[in-house]
Amino acid sequence: MTGPADSAKGRILLVEDDPEAALFAIRVLGMRGGFDVTHSADPAVALRRAREESWDLVITDIEMPGMTGLELLEQLRLHDPLVPVAVVTAHVTVDNAVSALRNRADEFLEKPLRAEPLIETAVALVAKGRAARLAGREVVLAIGAHPDDVEIGAGGTLLGHHHAGHQVAILTMTRGARGGLEDQRAEESANSARILGADLYLEDLDDTSISEGDPTITAMSRVIEQVEPTILYTHSIHDVHQDHRNTHRAAMVAGRGVGRVYCFQSPSATVEFGPSLFVGIDAQLSGKLAAIDAFVSQTTVREYLEPDLISSTARYWGRFAQARYAEAFEVVRDRGAIRSGPARDAHEAGRSRSTSETDSEDPHAIA
Repeated sequence: MTGPADSAKGRILLVEDDPEAALFAIRVLGMRGGFDVTHSADPAVALRRAREESWDLVITDIEMPGMTGLELLEQLRLHDPLVPVAVVTAHVTVDNAVSALRNRADEFLEKPLRAEPLIETAVALVAKGRAARLAGREVVLAIGAHPDDVEIGAGGTLLGHHHAGHQVAILTMTRGARGGLEDQRAEESANSARILGADLYLEDLDDTSISEGDPTITAMSRVIEQVEPTILYTHSIHDVHQDHRNTHRAAMVAGRGVGRVYCFQSPSATVEFGPSLFVGIDAQLSGKLAAIDAFVSQTTVREYLEPDLISSTARYWGRFAQARYAEAFEVVRDRGAIRSGPARDAHEAGRSRSTSETDSEDPHAIA
């Protein structure tokens, strides 16, 4: 998975169906400007890539078959309100300009483009976008008992955070010795974390014997102190697996200073699992499935890892999120949340709440 900025100068998605105009922009921005430029002549393909990867700037033509640049701009704003977008056209009209401004284009450029102004515009817009993301950047930590727990429960949401430019980390408390070879499962965990764009912290507690006290709390506290998360995801208390319940209890203590705490569903969750937060993952489902598929030692022996079951579960929760696919969370705590900027990608734009929801403190949390 591509990170937020693989090129120091910035990643630019160029959407242009005119081969000559595209070649000019690629040469100017890539060779002279030093940007990492990816070109797509198909706006539908560009929209999919915009949803699946992170970009510092999108430059799009207006007049294109199948989807206009202004329609693309509207869809981009729904997905990522902060990504800078420059609209380019050879036919400057009042209607075009008004539509672009109404849909919050950051710049309106006229063809034929000139090299130096194009580079200057790209530099300014990339800097503007990065500053906006930094101002609203979240730090996300997901804590699971075993390898693949986090990926099953919150993989799509974590990928959404990553696409929004947030810092994402996964803490796994055991190496899953009861389910396979520890070294192999550790390697699978690392591969899965890379797909989700997450840093991996892997502890070595005894599988099936995780304590709700120490050394679990101390291990969690050490990582929380290092990562300093603004959002925490972990297991629900409503779970038949003792490791999951004790991980939840320990996380409530170690993470008592984190303002937003949400609990995900695992395959061993009980019918008492009562979510009130639903995060749409339409654009992240394929990435979630890829992250789960990285656990190759388990996918052939664990029925709950079958793609059809993962997808159908997400399809069910999608009913509550105004999305086709979603992940569901119990809300333990939701204070100090950022309601604008990149946080909207993983929580606001793709989330829905029960109309009867009231945020509550978990009975196991220590204030």
